[in-house]
Amino acid sequence: MLIQILAQQPNMLAAIVKGTPVWVWGLLAALLALGLSQLADRNISLQRAAMVPLAMLGLAVYGMVSAFGNSGQLAPVALAWLASVSMTTGLLLQVPTPAGTRFDTASARFTVPGSAVPLLIILGIFMTKYGVGVEMAINPAVSRDAGFVLTVATLYGAFNGIFLARALRLLRLMWQKRVAVGTGSRMLEA
Repeated sequence: MLIQILAQQPNMLAAIVKGTPVWVWGLLAALLALGLSQLADRNISLQRAAMVPLAMLGLAVYGMVSAFGNSGQLAPVALAWLASVSMTTGLLLQVPTPAGTRFDTASARFTVPGSAVPLLIILGIFMTKYGVGVEMAINPAVSRDAGFVLTVATLYGAFNGIFLARALRLLRLMWQKRVAVGTGSRMLEA
């Protein structure tokens, strides 16, 4: 319905934006800052590498619970989300770690090349949450539409799967490096 309204009555976009609570724009600014910080090469700890996926996981779960918690469809939403997270993560774990990504065992820090992917995914999650909120404000009955509900859950799951796979690829790199260093030191002792 939202897309139809925007296509047929684009002047309603101003009313929608004007009716958006101010805190939403503050959240968008913070998320943009987070996404823009991912554009530059950086040296990060494991905890920092896990922070973005966890934050986006929280935003997605909050989005699903706030949108569909009272619809009686939370179980199918959770299952669709979990299936999407699992499939996306599994597929993306097959993708090699980006060139230039390194783990330093001495400092226990990663060198990660800058990428626009996190910014795009962060914006995707925000826009999904915003669009769902607007759609449900315009047409509350959509929260009971199985197609809509499962599409949103699957989309959130795909976004989360991208972040999770990224973090897991870093973990895999760390373990591979630690095993290689450990094996090398044992070989020297023998």
